[in-house]
Amino acid sequence: METRVSKLDKLRNEDIKQLNALALAYMGDAVLEQKVREHLLRSGRVKPNTLHREATHYVSAKAQSMVVHRMMDENYLTEEELAVFRRGRNAKSGSVPKNTDVQTYRNSSGFEAILGNLYLLNELERVYEIIAYAIQIVEESKGVLK
Repeated sequence: METRVSKLDKLRNEDIKQLNALALAYMGDAVLEQKVREHLLRSGRVKPNTLHREATHYVSAKAQSMVVHRMMDENYLTEEELAVFRRGRNAKSGSVPKNTDVQTYRNSSGFEAILGNLYLLNELERVYEIIAYAIQIVEESKGVLK
């Protein structure tokens, strides 16, 4: 029986580094969403009516922009991660959600591009480290952690 390998599985690290920044952000959005959902369930926040609302506190453009600014202020991101952030931030998406301004949305795209890039490069330890820190930052800002 023949095993089919998807085109994505054939991407080399050099290919991933050449991907469109919005494609990286698309991947990063999915990775972040999955880890946030897991965090909410593992922390006991399991009411179906509130899960989506809770998740938006972590994955909204506003939250992601706040997180990435703090990470930059603290020199938390590597030079390579910052370069990917700038590519994601500067990519023209064509549309911006009604509930956010252009700069906030672009910053969040940059943050998601970092996560997508690291994920596709199979640097999962760093992806999960960044996401864990992002969750901590959001919870501190909401008064969940002190």
